[in-house]
This record gives sequence, structure tokens and C-alpha cells, in this order.
Amino acid sequence: MRAKVLASIVDEEHRKWWTLAAVSFGLFMIMLDNTIVNVALPTIQSSLDLKISELEWVVTGYALTFGAFMLTGGKLADLLGRRRIFVIGLIIFTGSSLACGLAGGATVLIAARVVQGLGAALMNPATLSIIVATFPARQRGTAIGVWAGVSALALAIGPLVGGIITERISWNWIFFINIPVGVLGIFAAYLFIDESRDTSREQRPDVPGLVTSTVGLFALIYGLIEANNYGWTSPRILIAFAVAAVALVAFLLLEHYQRLPMLELGLFRNKGFSGANTVMLLTGLAMFGVFFYVSLYVQQVLGYSAIQAGASFLPWTVLIILLAPQAGRLSDRIGPRPLVVGGMIVLTGSLILFARMGEHETFWDLLPAMLLGGVGMSAAMAPTTAAAMQSVSADKAGVGSAVLNSMRQVGGSLGIAIMGAIVAASATPGVRNPSAFIDGFHHALLTAAGLTVAGALVAAFTLGGKARHEPERAVVLEAG
Repeated sequence: MRAKVLASIVDEEHRKWWTLAAVSFGLFMIMLDNTIVNVALPTIQSSLDLKISELEWVVTGYALTFGAFMLTGGKLADLLGRRRIFVIGLIIFTGSSLACGLAGGATVLIAARVVQGLGAALMNPATLSIIVATFPARQRGTAIGVWAGVSALALAIGPLVGGIITERISWNWIFFINIPVGVLGIFAAYLFIDESRDTSREQRPDVPGLVTSTVGLFALIYGLIEANNYGWTSPRILIAFAVAAVALVAFLLLEHYQRLPMLELGLFRNKGFSGANTVMLLTGLAMFGVFFYVSLYVQQVLGYSAIQAGASFLPWTVLIILLAPQAGRLSDRIGPRPLVVGGMIVLTGSLILFARMGEHETFWDLLPAMLLGGVGMSAAMAPTTAAAMQSVSADKAGVGSAVLNSMRQVGGSLGIAIMGAIVAASATPGVRNPSAFIDGFHHALLTAAGLTVAGALVAAFTLGGKARHEPERAVVLEAG
């Protein structure tokens, strides 16, 4: 009898890590698509004859729907089952990847990327809430460290993978490779992930909240991206900003007064949760635009090939592979504050080094900034995630993780749009004029550095300095 009980415990222990592997598999694919496109942008621009604003939409269209629908994805995961929503999102993501690869023009490509973001928005919060429901508090920081490491690795390795595929095969295959991976991910989900959901109270989707938040974010990003095409004072852009303001205020009012809101504003009464989400927003604002424009800089100013551009990010990638999981483990012992503050300061140094670069830099000139970027992101991301998730109960993990990841994605889409506006304002007639582009590039990087300094200050005053594990909370698990 004792032997059977011991065997059951061992099997359960192994299954937890197989569950982590299964969700990490899907997570890697959706996060890879945040940056794999970046290195292929010049080739896509040439192949489909795109304007720079259309290139921005190829990236921000994905990030925007990813962020805007993630709150709904988290709510649906808690309501209908986390594994079920994960698989539905995976199916949508895989099908839209096929459409992206087959696109013959800007309209189809941007539309398919928007749908891809919807699939990712359903998958991503489910991955983190599945982890929180599966692992006890004493192991959660380690598991989240692996989760954050996979996420950061996908973001970092995307440029290299995109460069190799673009140069050796075709840019279309950066999307086609998702199809077999997606199919395998569906099988892995049913093999290794137990179904779980929130049964603590009545649940329902918040349609008014979804509509107002999506309209508000889309209008805001549209205004930022298109302002340099139509003029900052043109009626089209002023109307876009007015719609954004009205819709986003309406969203906050709706969420405050709704009985079952999509965004539970009460979560933000917790200082740690508010601080971690603010740090994540600022990190997205700073770093997504950096990945986008550094990729353009090394190809269109320094003359790197697609593979060389991707390889230039390898130091960043390798450090994330090595350090991100360790940062998650360390945050369990010493708390997130020192790691996040230190990481954001190191990221600031990386951005300042990038802002000093000109038209004739070598790989060795890029290397210090890449190394600092890898150390900074590794130190900051996993502890920030752990701090946020330790501030919510396990049965609210879907919504909690959705808020956190929505902050990163919305921040990322806004960051690309804001950096694009800064570069375009300073760089007329655009990236084909290296000297003008570099001037705008420097201004954008210094703005990003200011955001990471703000992130360090927020972390210092809001995040815990010492790890504390909450008592275990029951989570409803369903067989198979």
C-alpha cells in the first residue's frame, strides 16, 4: 500500500513537469512570433512593397490583439476550462499562421496577424494559470522562472530564427513552421494537461469591457502610427485620439461598476500586483520598440544580412537561456525587488549604449549593449511575473496572468508606435536616410531608457523585498 502511494506521488511529481513542458511548448511558439518577424521586415517590405507604417502594423497588429483580448482570454480560461481555451487558441493561431504565409499583400498579412494575436491571447493566460493551478507555492517561483525563461528566450531567439529562414528559405516560412508545431502542441495538451477552472462564483464574459478596451487601444495606436502620414493636427488623427480617450475612460467606468468585470480593478489594491504590472507595462513600452528598430538599424544602416542581424542578438539570447530560470529560483529566496530593480538599471545601461551608436559600428561595438540587455531582462522578467502571481489567489490565476501579460503586450504595441513616431518625426524621409534615421533612433532609445529608469523606481517602492509563500489554495482539477 505504501509503495503504491509513493509511486502515485512520484508520477504526480513527474506529471507536473510534463505539464510545464506542454504549456511551454505552446508559449514558445506564440512568443516567438513577437520578434521572429522583425528581422524579416526589410525582405517583407521589398516583397510586398510595404510602407514603413504598414511594417509597423505587421508587428503591432499582432501585439495589439494579443494584449487587448488577453483579459477576455483569461476570463474564458477560468470560466470554460484552461486546457480547452489553450487548445482553441492554438487552433486559431495555427490556422492564421497559414494565412500569414500565403499573404500576397499588406491587407491580408496585417489581417492574418491580427487574428494570430487573438489566438495568442487565448493561449497565453491559460499557460500561466495552468502552471499556478498545477504547482504548489513552494515550487511556483521555479516553474514561473522556467515559463518566463521560455518566453524571454522565444523573444530573443526570434531574430536569429527569422534571419535564417528568411535568407535561406523564404520569409513565408517564418509562419509556415508554426503549423506542425501547433499540431504537436494540441496532442501534447491532451496528453499532459489536466483541465482546471474557477468554480468559486458565477462567471461570464464582459462584452462591453472587451469592446471599449479594444476600440480605445486600436484608436490610440492608429493615431500614433499614422500621425506622421496624415499630420498630428489632421482631423483623422485628432478624431482617433478623441475616440481612444472616450473609449478607454468608458472601459474604466464599466469595469468599476460592472458586477462581473473583465478587469477586476480590486486586484490593483494590492501594492505588489500594481507595481509588478506597472513594471511590466514600462518594460513592454521600452523593449518591444527596441527590438523592432535595432533590427532595422543593423540591416538598413550597418548593412547586415538577415542571418547576421539575427546572430547579433545571440549574446542576449544565450544570457536569457542561462540566467532567467536562475532569477526565478533566486526570487523565491530573496524576493523580487532587488532583482527587478537591478535588472531595470542594467537595461537602462544597455539602452544608453545603443543610443551612442552610429553608422559604422562593428559587432564588437554592439556586444556590450547586447550583453547588458540579456542580463537586465533575465533579472527583471521572471521575478516581476512571480511577484504579480503571488499577489493573486490560485483560482484567479487566469485573470491575474491575463492582466500581467496584457500589460506587456499593450505596452509593446504602444512602444513600437511611440518609438516609430519619434523616429519618423526626427528622421524624415525615413530609414533610407541613415544619418536622419540614426538621429531619430537615438531619441527613441533615450526615451526608452527613461522608461526603464521609471520601472526601477516603481519596483523599488512597490515590490516585496523578501519572498513569502501563501498557504496552499484549492484549485478544482478535472480528470483528463
